[in-house]
Amino acid sequence: MIPRSITSPKKFIIGQNLLPQLDGFIKDFGNNALLICDEFILNKVKTEALPVLQQAGITAHAEQFQYECTDTEIGRIHEIVKRLGANVVVGIGGGKTMDVAKAVAHFAHIPVIIFPTIASTDAPCTALSVVYKDDGEFDRYLFLPQNPDAVIADTGIIAAAPTKFFAAGIGDALATFFEARACCYADGLNLVQKRVSRTGLGMALMCYELIVENVEMAMDAARRHVVTPALEEMVEATIYLSGIGAESGGLAAAHAVSNGMSSLPQLHHIQHGEKVAFGLLTQLVLEKADTEEIENVIYVMKTAGLPLTLADFGIEAMVESEWRQVAEIACAEGDTMCNMAVKVNADRVYQAMVAADALAQRYHD
Repeated sequence: MIPRSITSPKKFIIGQNLLPQLDGFIKDFGNNALLICDEFILNKVKTEALPVLQQAGITAHAEQFQYECTDTEIGRIHEIVKRLGANVVVGIGGGKTMDVAKAVAHFAHIPVIIFPTIASTDAPCTALSVVYKDDGEFDRYLFLPQNPDAVIADTGIIAAAPTKFFAAGIGDALATFFEARACCYADGLNLVQKRVSRTGLGMALMCYELIVENVEMAMDAARRHVVTPALEEMVEATIYLSGIGAESGGLAAAHAVSNGMSSLPQLHHIQHGEKVAFGLLTQLVLEKADTEEIENVIYVMKTAGLPLTLADFGIEAMVESEWRQVAEIACAEGDTMCNMAVKVNADRVYQAMVAADALAQRYHD
């Protein structure tokens, strides 16, 4: 019998003005750090973090992430780690930057600290990297043997980011409970290939409850780029509870559909969480979910300003052959569609996506 599991980062820290305090978090894990940074945060890291690290006696090098988590980029940065003799990796940026940092640290057998600059996904806390092909299409999940050693969420930096990223994080986290519940009903496997734990399901439910409770006031704060208690609780939900809830509770149709949607070039600019939210609508159609549940999900999506319909994604006409390909990829062996309690195939998924778009159109205005 496969055991149940609960996995999480060793530390999760949330607060303001944490970047200049980076030395206090790094020193517990190493004294020679490679900081992998998104382009927009690179100068801030160089001016606010590197001098503090040097004063603390920590050797540090800031390297710009090259936009996509691919085997090519993972290999490039791994070579830098070896050349510098780094003994700790710090990922500072969005989801793909963090995924590269986790993968590089894994292959280099050194600790990793994650410092998200946006709350667009639950990637910071998971023992997982999503690897894409060089053309931007989804390739595979890289399952890692352990979670990040520390996750540092600076709410001041997160609140200052464009609001669309914050909204996308809500879309990603919104699916957490529904996917964990489906995985539990199906007696499927979670992200560490163990059975769903009651704690994981409970954290996924708490994630959903915090989202519904805080979405209005948190979005008010995010749109004005200020930090409030509601925004902090939303960050806790979208980064920590979503990550742990997904990892210990499992994924299902919502993320599988999102992976299928990544095959369409016209959607490569769409954020992960936005696609997951549409995938959740598809999952709810497949499950014939209660109207109240569907309306709660729609309420959150509309309040966060997430795309509801395919037209909102810029899809003027749903080309059947393209979306049947999306459905085929979503149902590929090894993806998470297998965690649905209702057994489905590519044809049923295609029809559910068409119906989900129609459903969303009814609630659009």
